[in-house]
Amino acid sequence: MALVSPPLSCQPHVPRLTHGTKRSLSSIFTPKASFSFSSTQTHHRDSRTLSNNDACVLSLLQQINMLCESGNLTEALNFLQEDSHNATSSSAHRAEAMGVLLQACGRQKDIDTGRKVHEMVSASTQFSNHFVLNTRLVTMYSMCGSPSDSRSIFDGLQKKNLFLWNALVSGYARNELYDDAIDRFIELISVTEFKPDKFTLPCVIKACAGLLDVELGQAIHGMAVKIGLIADVFVGNALIALYGKCGSVEKALQMFESMPERNLVSWNSMIRGFSENGFSQESYNLLMGILEGEEGLVPDVATIVTVLPVTTLEGDVAMGMLIHGLAVKFGLCEELMVNNALMDMYLKCGYISEGHFLFGKNDKKNVVSWNSMIGGLARKGDVCGTFDLLRRMQMEEEKVKVNEITILNVLPACSEESELMNLKELHGYSIRHGFHYDELVSNAFIAAYAKCGSLSYAEHVFYGIEIKTVSTWNALTGGYSQNGDPRKALDFYFKMKYAGCDPDWFSIGSLLLACANLKLLNCGKEIHGFVIRNGLDMDVFIEISLMSLYIQCNKVISARVLFERMEDRSLVCWNTMISGYSQIGLPDEAFNLFRQMLSDGVQPSEIATMSVLGACSQLSALRLGKELHCFALKAYLMEDLFVACSVIDMYAKSGCIEQSQRVFCRLKEKDVASWNAAIGGYGINGHGNEALKLFENMQRMGLKPDGSTFIGILMACSHAGFVTEGLQYLNEMQSSYGIEPKLEHYACVVDMLGRAGRLEEALKLINEMPEEPDTRIWSSLLSSCRSYSDMAIGENIANKLLALEPKKAENYVLASNLYAGSGKWDDVRRVRQMMKEIGLQKEAGRSWIEVGGKVYSFLVGDNLSPGLGEIRDMWRRLEEKISVLGYKPNTDCVLHELKEAEKIEILKGHSEKLAISFGLLKTSKGSTLRICKNLRICADCHSAAKLVSKAAEREIIVRDNKRFHHFKDGSCSCGDYW
Repeated sequence: MALVSPPLSCQPHVPRLTHGTKRSLSSIFTPKASFSFSSTQTHHRDSRTLSNNDACVLSLLQQINMLCESGNLTEALNFLQEDSHNATSSSAHRAEAMGVLLQACGRQKDIDTGRKVHEMVSASTQFSNHFVLNTRLVTMYSMCGSPSDSRSIFDGLQKKNLFLWNALVSGYARNELYDDAIDRFIELISVTEFKPDKFTLPCVIKACAGLLDVELGQAIHGMAVKIGLIADVFVGNALIALYGKCGSVEKALQMFESMPERNLVSWNSMIRGFSENGFSQESYNLLMGILEGEEGLVPDVATIVTVLPVTTLEGDVAMGMLIHGLAVKFGLCEELMVNNALMDMYLKCGYISEGHFLFGKNDKKNVVSWNSMIGGLARKGDVCGTFDLLRRMQMEEEKVKVNEITILNVLPACSEESELMNLKELHGYSIRHGFHYDELVSNAFIAAYAKCGSLSYAEHVFYGIEIKTVSTWNALTGGYSQNGDPRKALDFYFKMKYAGCDPDWFSIGSLLLACANLKLLNCGKEIHGFVIRNGLDMDVFIEISLMSLYIQCNKVISARVLFERMEDRSLVCWNTMISGYSQIGLPDEAFNLFRQMLSDGVQPSEIATMSVLGACSQLSALRLGKELHCFALKAYLMEDLFVACSVIDMYAKSGCIEQSQRVFCRLKEKDVASWNAAIGGYGINGHGNEALKLFENMQRMGLKPDGSTFIGILMACSHAGFVTEGLQYLNEMQSSYGIEPKLEHYACVVDMLGRAGRLEEALKLINEMPEEPDTRIWSSLLSSCRSYSDMAIGENIANKLLALEPKKAENYVLASNLYAGSGKWDDVRRVRQMMKEIGLQKEAGRSWIEVGGKVYSFLVGDNLSPGLGEIRDMWRRLEEKISVLGYKPNTDCVLHELKEAEKIEILKGHSEKLAISFGLLKTSKGSTLRICKNLRICADCHSAAKLVSKAAEREIIVRDNKRFHHFKDGSCSCGDYW
């Protein structure tokens, strides 16, 4: 509340603001009001008998008024200084004119002119102790942001009245020096005889709100009741604002409903209380209350600007449009604040064209307008649009200047490695204009460089900051945890502690993320201990980070214990646990927890649904996947393209490519990700031609392929044996589409060449790659060397793999298989001994099959599962049938030095054979069997499955860790190219 002292002759009666009056207290006491500045009497002027002196006074006041209203304060000061030599002007009239000018200086933040008026006041013995002028001086300095000058004037006065105290307290509150405001209030009621009035209390209540001190605010509330001011509308409004800001919405509502008199500010304050505390519907109801109420109120700028952020937060653009309509109806759209709020709402809800329209229509753009538009484009990922608009803003430098918020709004556009040059350009501009001294800006640049993969630049910015706060350290450690080397995140954490900077919840979260990425369980446990000792274990963010750590380190029981101990599980907690189960290959637990989530009445989010769909994909659990698809349709989650892509992927990875493509075709809007999912689905199921046709259709629709598109295309070529086409697409990626091939693309091509037996070409491609090949590429080629018995290339690759990842069991298994395939049993024993000494074990083959909505698991050589005797009998019967069709056990697949009979017995225990036998026993005639395996299907099981599909007249779909195999009528979709 703006505090303005009344004339001395008008002790302290103030007209009450009612029924939507838009005037503030400052407008009540404008120079145009018919009051005298005399401290002794009220002058009654008769317009018919004006004296010369009165005419001069009117001329002086009229001139000062006109000059102040037009903003010409320097001319007003000159006019006042010239009039000081006019003997016809009385001191009272001159004091009144000074007061008018001081008010104008405060409104326009013109402290220099205000100081000159102050000099005039101080130079005159008549004015130096003038109560009203000194009150105006205190107010002027506080409005100009100099409360210390206000305090100097106050302290220099021997006598003070309540208006001076009010001006000082109000000034401190206005400048957010809330503790000082409270201290002066306590001094006022403790050492003076003055009683606080309806001007004092709102200022003190505002200070309580600024400190979020609801208890002190309640004490002031009690005082207002005790001294009879609780019915005052300004006191009531201040209390509503206090309780709303402190989260005590019920008390704010009680205050609102108990007010005998309410104005529009009361309604706006209550709407703000609801909106800031997430009560969107209540905010809308109050807006309707204004429109339909009997008080005759009309929404103003503050109403619209207060309620719009609720629609933004909820993403409720439909309600935002209704409020837009109200703004048009009441003629508020031309108001700058309303235009900015509407534009911000549309942009944050993703309606860029609507926001851009309002931006273009706005003739009074200020820095907020430009910043909102720039931020909207940056969040949308429109890099060119963001920087074009920034350059336009720089060209408007005379009207509006780039500030720190502008820079912060541009930075989200610089989140990819390709935007590094733009980021450096923006950083240079910030340094030239001094924005880098702002802590938020510097920290944001550290994070942006990390996201762009340039952590050396992030460190450079970090070391250039003289005073490093915990947020500065967090920006760098977070950057290393999420985008770079987690070990360096740990290093900087210890440097942070050495520098005497105590970590906060974000520091701990980043550190736990680094431990999770590195699977440093012991270090994570130490941090967990620190969390418990320092009472941070109740922080939800830290609890979720700890759950993620234990999940990544395969300590799911510890993660589940943390989850079960949470009293108030947020949606993020459920998502973390469900997605964690899916990520580490425990899809059954993911299903069960999802069901528990539903039974507990928690509405699953898009993330949880996508995680469980991913679990269905892992197990090829089609029935469960279909149930989830139905759930997503009923919950309107299919409108989310990420969920839709997960459904497409689930059907494709369950071998149901037709249903996958039906879901894709029914999408109303198709983005690049949905096309990628459809192309990838065809690719992994061996439908190479269909994948390539879909790629052509995608381009005809005007969509530009990205790196993920080409992973799907190259995978399709690899699985279909389209070597020539695959090499052509690899070359065209950069030449025709401007996409730099990554390791994932080269891995697909190496796999494709290896499957075709073109091992020399594959090795040549690896050696010519611009990036250092990772172990995935080497292991793919080593597997091909095993298939084609190429010891010359294979042995070198095996040695390289074992040197690169000496603690990965898969590498030893590949090397052992290579030697076993060539009969080098001494080398096989040597490699297996190395595994034993290190403490590594080969991953056992496991297959899953879904029957009746339940997923059954089978382990190679399983002798314990119930009903195993029946399953083995079924396989013996099947083996008799397929032997007639030409099946002979391929004992080359048993890479052990055993007798032939023992090898044949081992082949019978392969997990996929157990799953096929179980499926034939438990499913109806003619139904399709869908089996998922964790390892690559061996040649013997592949041959057997082909013949079983013919003998049993069943389609059998097996998904191994490489591709899909659709067995039907004695043949496989892979064409024996796997």
